[in-house]
Parts: sequence; C-alpha cells; structure tokens
Amino acid sequence: MKAVVFYEHNANKTMDEFMAVFPRHEAFEADFLKSGKVLGTGAFANPGEGAMAIFVDKDSAEAFVNGDPFVKEGLIAKVTIKEWNDELA
Repeated sequence: MKAVVFYEHNANKTMDEFMAVFPRHEAFEADFLKSGKVLGTGAFANPGEGAMAIFVDKDSAEAFVNGDPFVKEGLIAKVTIKEWNDELA
C-alpha cells in the first residue's frame, strides 16, 4: 500500500531559513527519487501551505521523514503520514 506524507510549514521560520537548508533537503530527496521509493513530491501552489509526497510504502515514507533535513531542522511544524489505496495502480 502506498503512503502519502503531508508537511505543514513552521510559520515561525523564514524563507531564508528554508533556503539555507534546501540544498541538503534536495540532495536527500534525490537519493529517494533514484531508489524509486518516491512517486511524486512537491510544495502546494500557495506559499506557506506546505507540501506532500507519495511513497511506495509507509516504511519509505517514515524513513524519508526521519532523515529529512527540513524536519530535523524544525522547519516543519507537523507531519502526517497516511496509507493510501491508489485505485489506478
């Protein structure tokens, strides 16, 4: 079963703080993309609304969240992981 991760940004953090960590987040994400564990990822269209990603399974989603520099640096206020039944798969 696939898993979806929702990130809610920490409103107390500035864009400069996010951008300082972004290169490490991007490199970490690239490793997951290469492994095929991430099926889709990105920020929502309206700034400040957070982001989401779709993973091949819950274990992969949890591993990503636990290692993500955005989470480790406190830039994410809330993480929600939900298992998802992809009806198109």
